[in-house]
Amino acid sequence: MDAAIFYYTGTGNSLWVARTLGKQMGEVELFSISDWMKDKKPVNCKVIGVVFPVHMWGVAPPILKFISEIKSLAPQYIFAIAVDGGQVAGTLVQLKNLFRKNGMVLSSGFEIKMPSNYIPFGGAETGENQQLKFESARKKISAIIPVVRNKETSPVDQGALWQRVLFTLLYKLSFSRISTLDSSFWVDGKCNKCGICSQVCPAENIVLVEGQPTWTHHCEQCMACIQWCPQAAIQYGKKTSAYARYHHPEVQLKDMLKARQLPPTK
Repeated sequence: MDAAIFYYTGTGNSLWVARTLGKQMGEVELFSISDWMKDKKPVNCKVIGVVFPVHMWGVAPPILKFISEIKSLAPQYIFAIAVDGGQVAGTLVQLKNLFRKNGMVLSSGFEIKMPSNYIPFGGAETGENQQLKFESARKKISAIIPVVRNKETSPVDQGALWQRVLFTLLYKLSFSRISTLDSSFWVDGKCNKCGICSQVCPAENIVLVEGQPTWTHHCEQCMACIQWCPQAAIQYGKKTSAYARYHHPEVQLKDMLKARQLPPTK
């Protein structure tokens, strides 16, 4: 199929969804949004998919920037998959409206639930719960494929009315603060100065000072740094030292670095 899937990922959930979808569809190119935005490589595909995590119950800042660039690719059919660990709320409705404002049509939009990576709200789910969500996600992906292949138009997935009202309000209230929420990150004594946190950060928000990370306040709250730290040395607030970490078990660090076009770590 003549299609391109653009994905944004911090801990591998969206990458796994994009990769699983691409393998089943066949003849699909995958592009990291973070890296494509740097060089805007020409993409000649009639079908374009956008796979992204729900951030603060809405569309994440990098996706907002990306949408305005899609029009230049002249797609005939656009679909989106919102990956979340809780509620999709009004995220896909927001996205559909953003496409409309940019002179495009989001023909279909789907929610896929995955294990949450937002460690300030708690640690990793049990392995059993993770596997249940992965299996459910595979079934949902299989259901999405014929819709996309046939270029069908369908209503976007959305939460209950109370979720759309409440969580959209919370999104609007928190949006302007997202970039500075990194002030709650800190490093404990386990840090071995490996630099992986800086390498996996899709926002390039981390600089190393004497080998240790410093956050520069254009954070996207993807949680890549804290979840990929091999020493669990990065903390957020006061509670995360007691929490188990999470990244998708079928996505490895080398996959994340490849997506960012970085050499593997030694």
